[in-house]
Amino acid sequence: MDYSRYKELKVRRLEPGILELVMGEEGTKLSTATAGMHKELAEIWLDVDRDPETRVAILRGAGRGFSGGGDLGMVEEITRDFSARIRVWKEARDIVYNVINCSKMIVSAMHGPAVGAGLVVGLLADISIAARNARIIDGHTRLGVAAGDHAAIVWPLLCGMAKAKYYLLLCEQVTGEEAERIGLVSLTCDEAELQAKALEVARKLASGAQTALRWTKYSLNNWLRMAGPNFDTSLALEVLGFGGPEVLEGIASHREKRKPEFPPPPQDW
Repeated sequence: MDYSRYKELKVRRLEPGILELVMGEEGTKLSTATAGMHKELAEIWLDVDRDPETRVAILRGAGRGFSGGGDLGMVEEITRDFSARIRVWKEARDIVYNVINCSKMIVSAMHGPAVGAGLVVGLLADISIAARNARIIDGHTRLGVAAGDHAAIVWPLLCGMAKAKYYLLLCEQVTGEEAERIGLVSLTCDEAELQAKALEVARKLASGAQTALRWTKYSLNNWLRMAGPNFDTSLALEVLGFGGPEVLEGIASHREKRKPEFPPPPQDW
């Protein structure tokens, strides 16, 4: 399988059967989901699924965090350009369903901030590992749009409806340690051990009975497929929100680093 077309994602084979996908660059900068990254996160899982040399894929972030959410330039484009909005809707849909339908095992290794499109894969991964000091947050309602890119399909199943509503409605941060306690992630470890732990888990999966593992994953993911209509609704409402006034204030408040002052809802709402 030729992965050379991927420019935003850094793809390398760690050892036979194990592929590593890295978001961002090493250093202090936090990886953001640019238009290119968003597209690649939607498409990479189709290639991983077809790759005869890959049994497990590890997704991690470089630099000071796992993922920093959507690039504000891309978000602003979505509010202005209908065709861009439709493109991002399709990619957001494909990220979720391509991860769910990928037959190969996916392991995520999250450290620092984990937000946006990267978090979608981070929490939908078959085995999700978070550093204890990781900071998981779904920031959609803080931006002024519905939590639509993955939350409705997986958060209630992982941590229950009460916790899902609390964190999604209030945009409260979840540490890696708390995420493990409530069942949002598979396991946690110290940040210094994160990459080694992800590789350890990947090796166990790669050495296992592949047909048995893939059929087990396929069966378990039917829980997510049954929640597909919930996800489709939430994503449609998120995209609808990008044409409204709340997201404009959300973007402005992010740029100005202040608390948002959202306009009142329509009178008939």
